[in-house]
Amino acid sequence: MTAFTQEVPPPLFAVGNAPPLPVIDFVPLLKPETKFEENLLRQPEFIKGLNWGIPRFGHPEGKVGYHIREVLDNIDLLNADPATRQRLRIAAMAHDTFKYKESESTANGKRINHGLLARRYMERHTDDGPTLDLIELHDEIYFAWRHDALHGKPKEAIKRLDQLNDRVRADLKLHYLFFRCDTLTGDKIQAPRIWFEQKMAGYGIGDIRKLAG
Repeated sequence: MTAFTQEVPPPLFAVGNAPPLPVIDFVPLLKPETKFEENLLRQPEFIKGLNWGIPRFGHPEGKVGYHIREVLDNIDLLNADPATRQRLRIAAMAHDTFKYKESESTANGKRINHGLLARRYMERHTDDGPTLDLIELHDEIYFAWRHDALHGKPKEAIKRLDQLNDRVRADLKLHYLFFRCDTLTGDKIQAPRIWFEQKMAGYGIGDIRKLAG
């Protein structure tokens, strides 16, 4: 693929933008497979984002960097072609890394979702549309499930899934694979994943679970 060949600048901390010590170097744990991945993980924004988080429900591991390791382990279990695997890995490294910026990023008085913040950052380093969409929309399946399971609005849930499908089309399977790898971590409940697997038959995909085999 040529999507991840744009140069990532060498890591450089300017005065005042380094995260507070102690800072964990997550590069050895996350084991980047390309120079692009390694340079990405060494960017100041990534270093700060990987070190963000405390143990909480859904994320008993605490820091984002530990969660990413779990997602990468799940990606390794997939029977994915090289292009799909590369997209999943890049998305895994970026998807939650900008949660630390959510509280300080607003538009029209509303907090900007960390997925969109991550996409905007990654647009500097790749023009691969499927990867950027995956980073931005990685929580859409979960949000759709909430409409149904938590708010009793199944029509709104299907509407949200339809909107996702209309936007990503041929890449809906990619979004499922990532959602599966992301959900099978920590102590997250599996109801959203199971719900989505059941709904996908309506999109002509059939037993989507076979994609993960």
